[in-house]
Amino acid sequence: MLELRGITAGYDRRDPVVRDVSLTIGDGEAVGLLGPSGCGKSTLARVAALLHRPDAGTVVIDGEPARGWRHRAPREQRTAFGVVFQQPRQSADPRLRLRDLIAEPLRATGRSRAEAAARVDGLAPVVGLSAELLARRPHEVSDGQLQRACVARALVARPRWLICDEMTAMLDASTTAALVHAIEAYRRESGAGLLAVGHDAVLLERWCDRTVRWGSP
Repeated sequence: MLELRGITAGYDRRDPVVRDVSLTIGDGEAVGLLGPSGCGKSTLARVAALLHRPDAGTVVIDGEPARGWRHRAPREQRTAFGVVFQQPRQSADPRLRLRDLIAEPLRATGRSRAEAAARVDGLAPVVGLSAELLARRPHEVSDGQLQRACVARALVARPRWLICDEMTAMLDASTTAALVHAIEAYRRESGAGLLAVGHDAVLLERWCDRTVRWGSP
């Protein structure tokens, strides 16, 4: 279970965008977080993924409170999460070929080059990337193709929890369907839980087991 207990967070302690919010995601559950721009849902998603330290409150991962944030989080907690952001170009190193971009989490945890390559080769067809596309760098592919690589990167280390923050906002309908299908295939096989953040009520209602509606700040 992933629990957010009494979270207050933001980028100015005097004016947090998230105030005393609690949310629970059960094992294997898909929860949608629906709300307008500016309501704080992306900040809450970053807190959930241990990427942003809250001003108050606790994140509890499978019964154990988070013991750090970003690179200071213990490896077993940090690698429990796979995260996909809204804008792939802001989350992708432009110097890396897509193959190496996808393998980043594995290389960061000391996996061998051969193991990383095998895992990337297995994921590429799942997200719709050919061998030719894997050899390209971000500026040589479309936003949709790059987001496919970012989804593969989120899955490559076999996380227990997936955080998708407006993942499909910049994508066409066919790419959206393909990536949701890839994530759901992984979840069925692994039992991973999901927090999907967005403002598309139709998508979240169809995708998730339940949707939490969050109003304006």
